[in-house]
Amino acid sequence: METRRDVFQAIADPTRREIINLITQKPLNLNAIAGNFDVSRQAISLHIKILTECGLIKIKQQGRERYCEAKLETLGEVADWVNQYKKHWTSRFKALDNYLTEIQTNTKEDGNK
Repeated sequence: METRRDVFQAIADPTRREIINLITQKPLNLNAIAGNFDVSRQAISLHIKILTECGLIKIKQQGRERYCEAKLETLGEVADWVNQYKKHWTSRFKALDNYLTEIQTNTKEDGNK
């Protein structure tokens, strides 16, 4: 049975985000991906495994090589979550800005009396 990891867990790591960035340009094999990092090939393999388990990478066999390909549709879950909170906080900051403007206006009016 395949483990389904959380996409948020996957993108929390900067190395995994950089791997995604690399393979959005074009599919790469594991050696090509590992060549971009100062960590072991085994460590990169673990990152690839996590990204695969959460659905951000698809591995395709081409001859003797296995190529990693980005599947960015899964990031829609992240975008939806971020947008939900962006709307919430934008609304809250706007209310705070209005309140501070009101206080500033009242302070000026009180000073002119």
